Amino acid sequence: MAKIKFQNGKWDVPSNPTILYIEGDGIGPEITRAAMKVIDTAVRVAYSGSRQIEWKEVLAGDKANQEKGDRFPQETKDAIEEYRVILKGPLQTPIGKGWKSVNVAIRLMLDLYANIRPVRYINGIESPLKNAEKVDMIIFRENTDDLYRGIEYIYDSNEAKMIRQFMKDKLNVEIEEDTGIGIKVISRAKTQRITRLAMRYAVEKKRKKVTIMHKGNVMKYTEGAFREWAYETILKEFRENAVTEDEMSQGAKVEGKVIVNDRIADNMFQQIILRPDEYDVILAPNVNGDYISDAAGALVGNIGMLGGANIGDDGGMFEAIHGTAPKYAGKNVANPTGIIRGGELMLNFMGWYEASNLIEKVIEKVIEKKKVTQDIARFMNVNPLSTSEFTDILCKEMETQS
Repeated sequence: MAKIKFQNGKWDVPSNPTILYIEGDGIGPEITRAAMKVIDTAVRVAYSGSRQIEWKEVLAGDKANQEKGDRFPQETKDAIEEYRVILKGPLQTPIGKGWKSVNVAIRLMLDLYANIRPVRYINGIESPLKNAEKVDMIIFRENTDDLYRGIEYIYDSNEAKMIRQFMKDKLNVEIEEDTGIGIKVISRAKTQRITRLAMRYAVEKKRKKVTIMHKGNVMKYTEGAFREWAYETILKEFRENAVTEDEMSQGAKVEGKVIVNDRIADNMFQQIILRPDEYDVILAPNVNGDYISDAAGALVGNIGMLGGANIGDDGGMFEAIHGTAPKYAGKNVANPTGIIRGGELMLNFMGWYEASNLIEKVIEKVIEKKKVTQDIARFMNVNPLSTSEFTDILCKEMETQS
């Protein structure tokens, strides 16, 4: 089996790479299989059979628990460490109790420090915005720091008691005895590397602006530090390519440069609704990035249409950004576009741009023809397609491009 190799953050992709897939929970199995079919068709059409993905299933979530008695078995971890690229269906994580997120575990295992989510309006989709066509932004969310590291303790645990006692004895800070403890950590090095990735993307793709999203007015030494370290990195390492909003207001030349600014997190939610065309690349710490990604998805009418990439220097995990939707599981009605778009991002990182562009083109073309699944069909007043029918139409449309 041929493996994708990594060197200095660059992908070395053979013509027949082995890529792992996790079916996921709920609607995961049906939409993941749909995505693999679309990806395979795009690769075959784009390269006339000279390239091909060899898929290898690994178990996680409900299926792994049923077959192995473990939601994230060791053999899956070993395969992920070996092959390092995964197409992943949505996996369930319980709220307030139970097992910890397998999604987060994979990100931490492969040090997939950047969650990248493009959000762009597709003509024909029902949107709450009057001018949804102005939405074209990409969110770079730091993936391995912040509260999602999962350093937390239930209120009556020994660990929580120890922390409360330490805070009282050493720092003179009183914390109520019925208080659970969560620790928010944001580091300089991790902020720097996500900033570099976002800025390199902005420069290479000729994007107009990078906005640092933070709550630094309240969390001064975590999110405030994220803001300061991001500016520091940009002005030190990308000085020739960047101009700050403050510099611009003082008459600095903007032409050919990326404008860099920052916004308080809560204000950002208003901004992307009222002035979506003013936001382009959004750089955010972990929790804020998660929130703003879903909010931005709502602006284009359906987060089910969005895919995401989790990227590190030597690996990647690609997925839809929605959940498991268990009430639709097994009914052949779910919209697979999100995980297909995740696969499109995967092909981009592999350097297989012809196949990636083909997927993007046919998705827009099919939606323009109002060939859609039930979640979109009800807004278009057309009969819905099933998951498999929608998948087949995408593949047939690609065949006509050959």
